[in-house]
Amino acid sequence: MLFFAAVMFIFGQGIKADAKQKFVVGFDASFPPYGYLSDDGDYVGFDLDLAAEVAKRNGWELVKQPIDWDAKDTELKVGNIDCIWNGFTMNGREKLYTWTTPYVDNSQIVIVNKDSNIKKLSDLKGKIVCVQADSSALAALKGDDATDENKKLAGEMKEITEVGDYNSAFMNLESGMVDAVCMDIGVASYKLEASGDKYRMLDERLSSEEYGIGFKKGNTKLRDKVQVTLLEMLQDGTFGTIVKKWKLEDSACLSLDNKTYIDGGKVPKVAKITPAPQKDNANETAAPESSSNTKKKGFINIALRLSEGMGATLLIFLLTLVFSMPLGLPLTAMRMSRIKIIQWIAKIYISIMRGTPLMLQLLVVFYGPHYLFNIKLPYSYRFYAVIIGFALNYAAYFAEIYRSGIQSIPVGQREAAEVLGYGKAGTFFKIIFPQMVKRIMPPVTNEVITLVKDTSLAFAIAYTEMFTVAKQVSSSMASIMPLFVAGLFYYIFNFIVAYAMELIEKKFDYYR
Repeated sequence: MLFFAAVMFIFGQGIKADAKQKFVVGFDASFPPYGYLSDDGDYVGFDLDLAAEVAKRNGWELVKQPIDWDAKDTELKVGNIDCIWNGFTMNGREKLYTWTTPYVDNSQIVIVNKDSNIKKLSDLKGKIVCVQADSSALAALKGDDATDENKKLAGEMKEITEVGDYNSAFMNLESGMVDAVCMDIGVASYKLEASGDKYRMLDERLSSEEYGIGFKKGNTKLRDKVQVTLLEMLQDGTFGTIVKKWKLEDSACLSLDNKTYIDGGKVPKVAKITPAPQKDNANETAAPESSSNTKKKGFINIALRLSEGMGATLLIFLLTLVFSMPLGLPLTAMRMSRIKIIQWIAKIYISIMRGTPLMLQLLVVFYGPHYLFNIKLPYSYRFYAVIIGFALNYAAYFAEIYRSGIQSIPVGQREAAEVLGYGKAGTFFKIIFPQMVKRIMPPVTNEVITLVKDTSLAFAIAYTEMFTVAKQVSSSMASIMPLFVAGLFYYIFNFIVAYAMELIEKKFDYYR
């Protein structure tokens, strides 16, 4: 708790509420054309364009928050996001959220490799099918509301594999690990256009559904503001312009004829607005950036797009070392204390930190204040939670490394120092500590290298670092190349770290 308080004090200036109201939209950043990372490093998409216009008209500051789709309900419940706006299916979830009226009609379809012998849904018998976890495709096959035909089809499949995002699904399909991918038709159309002729879509559909904007259950006030603004955008032609820009004319279904919301509330009245004349503006109606003809897949372009994420990775790495390495020393002192209760507190702490996944610890640090103390933390806390979680975890590992180094020093040196008149502090810092540092360099190097790779776990609480950016770029480009470039960055980073640690280690070889 003292460490937590210290970090919050150091970064305290960042934890202040801004005067302008924030509108935090949670979305899956690997879900084009509704939300994804563009070539210029910005999050774009049909839903994000709509959200930007809604925020602008209400005087809100839009915050585009990429989230782990599996954690979307928790993010919404604790107030980290205001809504889920990302091709979010209403069907089967009507009672779980407060919804706007539907604005997109969507269907669940099947994508296979171009040369696949799968021609119709019945051909999926005995095949391995891939879906995104907690997706509409999974619900269409195995959900409570799935049709008898789809449940039978799912039972006849060899296996239904769940992945975190559609980019991983297509990688599985391309590599031959799965036979087909079930997904939303809007995302599928984007992928087919971006991938050339590598895949094809089956004519038969698994199911049809509608997209809405999901708010925390009972949050009708914010829902009503967003709904009214969307209807105003529909009346003045702005909604249609955005639909046309993203080529979703066949899917958009927002209508003034919708008289009620899904949860039973009445649609607020909107002022009569004279529709604005449609302008043929090339910038407004340009095709999405998904076109393979407009993409630059070169190494330099990918590297530039990953650079922002690399900065976040470096920051996590450096701040974790700055806090965890010093924190390990008092933890070591507690672990070696002759006072049993202090020793056991350190033992239990180290056991928990080393015995549970770092991802789980990040979730506890991030969501704990809400669930334990009902504290609503500001948006910027997401970054501090990453640093706190990493620092607390790595401090435990460094503490054990320090302890092994200290205990490797012969007891006779302490006795000799005492004879020479050194106190305990002088003995430690002038005799024990320098030798300990030299002896622990190899295991410390291993931990530092591991930390470089562990930074990718930050996305467990939706903090975007380099590997997350690589997955998002890979999805928008429909190419696996960004993942290999990210891997190269990690290797170079670790090579530099290992080389620097080797130089430091040689400096301590003075007796040779």
